[in-house]
Amino acid sequence: MLTLRKSEDRGQADHGWLAAKHSFSFADYFDRRHMGFRSLRVINEDRVQPGAGFPTHGHRDMEILTWILEGALEHKDDMGSGGVIRPGEMQYMSAGSGVMHSEFNASKKELVHLLQIWIQPDLGGAPPRYGQKSFADALERGGWVALASPDGRDGSIAIRQDARLLVARLDGAAKLTHALAPGRHAWIQVARGDVTVNGQRLRQGDALAASDEKQIELSAAKQAEVLLFDLA
Repeated sequence: MLTLRKSEDRGQADHGWLAAKHSFSFADYFDRRHMGFRSLRVINEDRVQPGAGFPTHGHRDMEILTWILEGALEHKDDMGSGGVIRPGEMQYMSAGSGVMHSEFNASKKELVHLLQIWIQPDLGGAPPRYGQKSFADALERGGWVALASPDGRDGSIAIRQDARLLVARLDGAAKLTHALAPGRHAWIQVARGDVTVNGQRLRQGDALAASDEKQIELSAAKQAEVLLFDLA
């Protein structure tokens, strides 16, 4: 079964310094039909103006992944972790028992465009932890690139949930497939470009939820970047 989530149907917020689109209910946007998908709770597409950002605030019991599409984002937290992430780099923060952090556009001139992803952990109250990794070289080689998994397989970041996050950049007639084991589900998010997924044409911002499917097939891509969540 395939369920399409069109880009224009997402929740939206414009705070001046921040323009956000919400795939699932978040902050002032509430839709009981879209509260998440399996353990995937948040996909926010954010555009943050130069020099602006989120001042220090708290999280707990959430796996938070940040993927940069344009620009650079600076992170600081009360664990002493911090850094700047750019396109091709993934930032991971497991909020666990509680963490305070801030996120700001690292540039005074350029906008930062990002996807922030929240996944519900399989364990509450764990010690917080932070990670950051570049996947630029793997992306250059093509095919699926593993960004996150429960066991850190294939060079991915280890997270506290039975969920795998893959990304692919593709263009042209080549096809790319991902097999789904029985009982697994997938959420496919188009970060940019256009692509056909299991026969359905998706454009930037669109998503597809898949259940009871044997595989996910991408084809006929036009400068596409696609995130795939393989979920229990």
